[in-house]
Amino acid sequence: MPSPSVALQPRFPFTLPWLKLCALLAAALVAAPLVSVGLNVFAAGTADTWSHLAATVLPDYVLTTLLLCAGVGTGVAALGVGAAWLVTRHDFPGRAQFEWALVLPLAMPAYVMAYTYTDLLQFVGPVQTALREAFGWRRADYWFPDVRSTGGAVLMFSLVLYPYVYMLARTAFLERAGGLVEVARSMGLTPWQGFVRVSLPLARPAIAGGMALALMETLADYGTVSYFAVQTFTTGIYRAWFSLGDRAAAAQLALALLAFVVAVLVLERLSRGRSRFHETTLRRTGTPRQPLHGARAVLAWLACALPLGLGFLLPAGLLLRMALREGDAQFGTRFATLAGNSVLLSGSTALLAVALALLIAYAARSHRGPAMRWSHRIVGLGYALPGSVIAVGVLIPVTRLDHLIASALRGAFGIEAGLLLTGTIAALVYACLVRYLTAAVQTIDAGLSKITPHMDDAARSLGHGPAATLRRVHLPLLRGSVLTAALLVFIDVMKELPATLVMRPFNFDTLATQAFTLASDERLAEASTAALAIVAVGLLPMMILCRQIARGQSVSAH
Repeated sequence: MPSPSVALQPRFPFTLPWLKLCALLAAALVAAPLVSVGLNVFAAGTADTWSHLAATVLPDYVLTTLLLCAGVGTGVAALGVGAAWLVTRHDFPGRAQFEWALVLPLAMPAYVMAYTYTDLLQFVGPVQTALREAFGWRRADYWFPDVRSTGGAVLMFSLVLYPYVYMLARTAFLERAGGLVEVARSMGLTPWQGFVRVSLPLARPAIAGGMALALMETLADYGTVSYFAVQTFTTGIYRAWFSLGDRAAAAQLALALLAFVVAVLVLERLSRGRSRFHETTLRRTGTPRQPLHGARAVLAWLACALPLGLGFLLPAGLLLRMALREGDAQFGTRFATLAGNSVLLSGSTALLAVALALLIAYAARSHRGPAMRWSHRIVGLGYALPGSVIAVGVLIPVTRLDHLIASALRGAFGIEAGLLLTGTIAALVYACLVRYLTAAVQTIDAGLSKITPHMDDAARSLGHGPAATLRRVHLPLLRGSVLTAALLVFIDVMKELPATLVMRPFNFDTLATQAFTLASDERLAEASTAALAIVAVGLLPMMILCRQIARGQSVSAH
C-alpha cells in the first residue's frame, strides 16, 4: 500500500517533455501565418502600395464590410433570439420539431445558398417568370429587388448563421431565466415585459457570443460576396494576389481584415462590461410554457417556419430539383474525382487535427503554467483567422522557402527543382489545419475535463507514465470526443472555399471549388450536384447536434 506522501506528489513527476514541446510547436504553427502577414506588411516598398489602396479600393472595402457586419448582426440576433424565445417559453403546434430543426441551416454553406436563390430570383428564374405570366408584365413594367447585392448577401448570411445565436440564446433562456421569469410574473410584469427586462439581459453574453461567431464567419466568407460582386476585404485579397500579383497589397488587406476580426472579438468582450451572470442557486425549475392558441399560435408557427424554410428547406429542395433535372453532365468519373479530392483533403486534415489536439489537450492537463495557457490561446486564434488571411500567411513563407531550396539545388547540383512546396496538398492541409485545429482541441478538452484526475493517480500508482496513461486509460474514454472532433474538422474543411481556391494544387478541384467555378460561369444547374453533396455531408453533424438538443430538452423537462 503506498505511503500517504505519494498523494502529495505531482501527478506526473517525470512528465515527458515532448508533450509540452508538441503543444508549443502547434501554437507556433498557428501563429506563423499571422506573423508572416505582419512582417510582409512592413517590408520595404509597401508604403506606396498602402497609399494606393487607401486612395482607391480601401474606403469601399471598409464601408461594405461595416454594412455587412451591421446587417448580419441585426439579422442573426432578431432571428436567433426570437426563435429561441418562442420554443423555450411558449407551447404551440410543431414547437418540439422546431426546437431541433432550427439548427439545420448551419449545414447550408452561405455560398451554396447564394447560388440557389440567384437561380430562383433572377430575371429568367421561376419567381419573376411566374409574375410576368400572371400579370402580363414586361421587363420595364415592374421592379424586383436584386439578390446579387449587399442586401442580398446580408439576407444569405442571416439565414445561414442565425443558428449560432439561436443555440446559445436557447440554452441561456432554459438555464438562467426559469425561476426569475416566475418572479417577474409575481411582480405583475407581462410576458413581454419579463422578456425585455429579465430574460434578455440575462442572455446578453450568450447572444453577443453567437453574434460574434456569425460575424467572424461573415468576414471569412469569399464565395457569397464574390458571386454577388460585393467588394469586401476577402475579395480584395484574392484579386490582389491572383489578378494583380501584388503580394504586399494582399498582405496589407489581410491585416486590415484581421483588424476587423479583432474588433469583433473586443466588442463582444466589452459588451459584457463588468456585469456577471452567475446562477445563485443550484435549483433548476422548469418554467411552464405559455400555451398559444388561435392567431398567436399561427404567428408563432410562421415565425419559426420562416427561417427554417428559407434557410434550409427551400434551398435544399431547389438544389435537389436542379440536380435531378439537369445536374452536372460530368457526374460520373469527374464527380468521383472531385469527391475523392475533398475526402482526401478533409480526411488528412481531420486526422492531423485530432492527433495534435490530443497532444495539446493532454499536455495542458499534465502541465500548468503560462506557457501552456498562452499556447492554448494562440491555437484558439486559428478559427478567428479567415481562410484568405491564413492562405496569404502560408503562401508567403512557403514561396520564399521554395525559392531558397531551388536556389540551393541549382547552385550545388545544377538541378532546376521548381516549386516543391507551393501549390501542393501539403501546404493546403497546413492552412486548413491552422484554421480548424481549435475545433478539435476544444472538443477533446471537453472530453478530458470529464475524466477525474484520480484515474491519472491510479495509472501512476500502477507504474504507467503519461504516454501509457493516455494510450490505455484516456483514449478508450475519449473515443466519442475523438470521433466528434474528427467529424467537425472534416465537415468544416469540406466546406472551406477561400483557402482552397488560393492554395489548391494545379488540377486539384474539390466539391466546393467545382460548385463555385460552375456558379461563377452562370452554370447553376450543373453546380447543384456538387453543392448538394456538400450540404448532404454537412447534415451528419447537424443530425448529431439535433439529437443532443432533443436529449438536453428531455433531461431539462424532468
